Amino acid sequence: MNVTKSYGSAETSVRALDDVSVDFHSGQFTAIMGPSGSGKSTLMHCLAGLDTVTSGSVWIGDTSLSGLSDKKMTQLRRERIGFVFQSFNLVPTLTAKENITLPLDIAGRKPDPEWFDQVISTLGLGDRLSHRPSELSGGQQQRVACARALLSRPAIVFGDEPTGNLDSHSSGEVLGILRNSVDQLRQTVVIVTHDPRAASYADRVVFLADGRIVDEMTNPTADSVLDHMKSLETL
Repeated sequence: MNVTKSYGSAETSVRALDDVSVDFHSGQFTAIMGPSGSGKSTLMHCLAGLDTVTSGSVWIGDTSLSGLSDKKMTQLRRERIGFVFQSFNLVPTLTAKENITLPLDIAGRKPDPEWFDQVISTLGLGDRLSHRPSELSGGQQQRVACARALLSRPAIVFGDEPTGNLDSHSSGEVLGILRNSVDQLRQTVVIVTHDPRAASYADRVVFLADGRIVDEMTNPTADSVLDHMKSLETL
């Protein structure tokens, strides 16, 4: 709440986020949009504990990120946050299954077999688990990344331009998976995107401009989002 993020100091200071307050509700799919330089990636990095805020507070459930030690922050990110990035961030020497279980393996935890099977089934990866990333298409690699993000049953999954490197067919597949994870697995998903079509899969779109939240929209369509983005960019 009331999050401000500044870079630099004194005369050279740049305010990337300016007193931003926003809630992300459990079991909801939210897209964050805005013109280039509006602060949307900075907001996501602060929400996910990848960057610290200059002032204000960020909460995940009943846990405040402010003042957490590096060890506690790492533990929180590993156990309560899932990430899906634009570049799939898979380990090339590991199989799909090994990539999916990697965060839990590092934490010394075993996946819940029923949940693993449900995630794999929902994402349609059953016949790809023994393949390495080089043997998978871009869409399949991103599905593996989605499975990895969901496997620990995180409180929230963040996607930073998760379809940015994909063709329209693969993009639709991955967005459908994120949509399904909300509808069927009751996951909470927040993505940053510049693509109105991607935003149309969300329940809600939050619009940023110049580091501030300027509007939001529920039940978006690609056309309504595109029109809104055009009006923001002409302001």
